[in-house]
Amino acid sequence: MAISGADGAQNQLASVHGRGEVGMPIGVMFPQNEIGSDVADIRAFTAAAVAVGCGHIWATDHVIGADTARRPDWKGAYGVQHEFHEPLILFAYLAAICDLELVTGVIILPQRQTVLVAKQAANLDILCQGRLRLGVGVGWNPVEFEALGQDFHARGRRLEEQVALMRKLWTEPVVDFEGEFDVVRGAGLAPLPIQRPIPVWMGAGDAPAALRRVGRLADGYLAQRAPGPGSPTEQHLAHVREGARAAGRDPASLGLQGLLPIEGKSDALIRETATRWRDLGATHLSIDPRAVSLHVREGLSMEEKVRSKAPAARLIENLQRGAEAAAGL
Repeated sequence: MAISGADGAQNQLASVHGRGEVGMPIGVMFPQNEIGSDVADIRAFTAAAVAVGCGHIWATDHVIGADTARRPDWKGAYGVQHEFHEPLILFAYLAAICDLELVTGVIILPQRQTVLVAKQAANLDILCQGRLRLGVGVGWNPVEFEALGQDFHARGRRLEEQVALMRKLWTEPVVDFEGEFDVVRGAGLAPLPIQRPIPVWMGAGDAPAALRRVGRLADGYLAQRAPGPGSPTEQHLAHVREGARAAGRDPASLGLQGLLPIEGKSDALIRETATRWRDLGATHLSIDPRAVSLHVREGLSMEEKVRSKAPAARLIENLQRGAEAAAGL
């Protein structure tokens, strides 16, 4: 039975922009590596997102993790102990139980087969009735690229080619394409997606070139940091918009999804952060309900974070706090 109550077109918690129009619909990050593998908890969290009026849910992507016991020099953010649900499979399940917009944030595209991702996204777009936003990025983890048989050092070039090919595959019944990494001759996808093309958003780290790539190629930017004192968010946005202008695009045409951390923050600070996003021109705002993961509680060791998996009730409480604090801006 589907979870009822959400409406992707009319978000109950959409804030009123300074010019008077409704803007910045609110959604939520799916708490990978904290919620666990109990389907009842996944369903309960999704139901809570629907109940507070979220318009979208987005999920991060890691296919495989390094074993720090076997790799003592490993400095990555996540390891083999951290649980990540595969986003496209997860979203196929969520498409059947809710009508939230589904956002990958981000699929590490260069470590995957281009045509297969295009096919999976096209089918998912049909299953969710055109409510997919495909967020992609280049990634940072060489262990995953090695395990998936891809060149970590070519990931930036490959992503650019992949986006071009996927857009052709989503809009043309028969495609001819010859690139550095992929070749398609007289072939196409069937069925095609509802959205032609599916919106492609991008995340990026701190590198100016990667941020400018977002502005050149993407339909929107999935910002990785919250704004505030000491945050690089405004500089990151400047690079994205610089890239858009250099490509002859209007920076205002790009979507912007901001992140709203909750754990350890007062309601006043949460509201202040949401207001900063509104003033920066965010088109979407995503609550981060995580309670114990790496980027939320920097004081915990990796071992403590693995042991301190947050219960679903704690994650739902953070979701509700964020929705209440950000409502009515």
